[in-house]
Amino acid sequence: MIGGVSGGVMRKVPEVTAIFWAIKIASTGMGETTSDYLVRLIDPVIAVACGALGLGIALVIQLTVRRYIPWAYWLAVVMVSVFGTMAADVLHIGLGVPYLISTGVFAVALAGILLVWFLVEGTLSIHSIASRRREAFYWATVLATFALGTAVGDLTATTLNLGYLASGALFLLVIAVPAVAHWSRRANPVVTFWFAYIVTRPLGASLADWVGLPHWRGGLGWGTGPVSAALGVLIVGLVGFLSVAKNERVPGTPEPGLAARPGLRAD
Repeated sequence: MIGGVSGGVMRKVPEVTAIFWAIKIASTGMGETTSDYLVRLIDPVIAVACGALGLGIALVIQLTVRRYIPWAYWLAVVMVSVFGTMAADVLHIGLGVPYLISTGVFAVALAGILLVWFLVEGTLSIHSIASRRREAFYWATVLATFALGTAVGDLTATTLNLGYLASGALFLLVIAVPAVAHWSRRANPVVTFWFAYIVTRPLGASLADWVGLPHWRGGLGWGTGPVSAALGVLIVGLVGFLSVAKNERVPGTPEPGLAARPGLRAD
């Protein structure tokens, strides 16, 4: 049920707009650089533990509120981004798993979550999320997409030796595929949404790495800390705008792709 209560929970996700994608890409970059900054600032084990704690707190807040609240939702997304990056880096740096293998592992995990979600609920639409169970599936999927995107971005930048700028350009071209498919109405809007959602992760992370990492690693050398701070300010500003302007559509929206399309149901 959309536009009301199903299982005691109102719709908990934002409208898919240009601002949604802007915050999403900024959050992916912030997660990447913040993770790199923290594991170099403090002991990596403590950094990962802090990331897990922050994610847990953010998800508790998001799951506790009974409706979509911009700051609560995007806080959860940012913490998923930070911890998702750490999870992918732990596999590669901590356990020595090649990015090609971790990419495959996260891809299988994501496919499994989406398959179970669809078999249980009959929909993968984010605007049909009006129950605790669907919300749990949603956040499990989001976490898997961030981990997968991190691994894919590092795979192209380092293993395939494209570098961070070239990787960002590559994913910018890739994300144009679901955009064109959506606007030409030649693809399922749920498929285009999740395709774009996955690709925004390596897109934002590659560009943030390019700006923040030192020259010897192929970056501009601005520093991961300053880049994280700048992206954080951008995110706070955009989320604040959503909260004050209340310009997002109320529950009862049609099925989203890269943006809402008329004539399609969400569940």
